[in-house]
Amino acid sequence: MATLTGNRVAFLATDGFEDSELTSPWEAVTAAGASATLIAPAAGSITGKNGHEQAVDLISGDTSADEFEALVLPGGVVNADHLRLDEASVALAKEFFAQHKPVGVICHGAWILIEADVVDGRTLTSYPSLKTDLRNAGATWVDEEVVVDAGLVSSRTPDDLPAFNAKVVEEIGEGRHEGQTA
Repeated sequence: MATLTGNRVAFLATDGFEDSELTSPWEAVTAAGASATLIAPAAGSITGKNGHEQAVDLISGDTSADEFEALVLPGGVVNADHLRLDEASVALAKEFFAQHKPVGVICHGAWILIEADVVDGRTLTSYPSLKTDLRNAGATWVDEEVVVDAGLVSSRTPDDLPAFNAKVVEEIGEGRHEGQTA
């Protein structure tokens, strides 16, 4: 496993996130030595669809990708739908791509990447119901446990978390990827 000491990893989510898709990657990056920060559209705390509550560290409109080495986007239908409608969250996600930084996305989390206009020409996976949305946005969608495309790590469901976590840690350890662009 890569050592991520000194790396700062942003997690962007809001209410309705898939609990394990936040907590499992969070544990993986912190176990590798990174610090994790929860960013959301509003202050306070957010609650997952299965009841996990987590305090918000920063508000999406008040932070920048400059402060972090990587971004993780948990899924959950309600979470992903609300984030893609939040302009500050969409802009923040796009910043990570413009700065060539690793991004991990799982399940429905890819919706925000469609809004950020960063999937055209990329290969990724997601929860199967996003297949048409991603293809319509110019992506190549594949049904695989984990897909890595120049710093963009994607997976389908919580069942894929072990593979997703390992690849997220690996890509963060590698640093910036020139192919990761907005």
